[in-house]
Amino acid sequence: MLVLDKTVPHLHMFAEKAEGHKSKLAKTTMMLLAVTLHNIPEGMAVGVMYVGLLSGSADISAGGALALALGIAIQNVPEGAIISMPLHAEGKSKSVAFLGGVLSGAVEPIGALVTILVSGLMVPIMPYLLSFAAGAMIYVVVEELIPEMSDGEHSNIGVLMFALGFTVMMILDITLG
Repeated sequence: MLVLDKTVPHLHMFAEKAEGHKSKLAKTTMMLLAVTLHNIPEGMAVGVMYVGLLSGSADISAGGALALALGIAIQNVPEGAIISMPLHAEGKSKSVAFLGGVLSGAVEPIGALVTILVSGLMVPIMPYLLSFAAGAMIYVVVEELIPEMSDGEHSNIGVLMFALGFTVMMILDITLG
């Protein structure tokens, strides 16, 4: 993730200059790339969970796999909006903006399906893949989301939404896992 962070052009909140290699990409294009790239390990995580469930060699319940898939699906709604709203504000039609948001998340089921299809290779390295996916998500949270949620005059809303998201995931884990 550090290599991607240093090479893929992207913007931080309220930044005027892009981080990574110099690029003439529009801000919305960089945002679309960032969200799309971060969705790949999420899809891998879902795929690895289902590989573990289907193989029966791991202590993974159907409820636990469903909880992970639902949690990731729930958080994809605001991610799609993060893509769609700026595209629409740039003058794209509502349908094109919506399609951009949907397509940014389309890599997740593709990543999950590819992971499941090569499951014979995946079972022995499943802990490493899950660790990679978790590490990638934690990297994005620490590098991007925590600084952005704490920015501004009234930063309590970010902390409250983080607590709400954490609570929803724990409820899903306890109820389904």
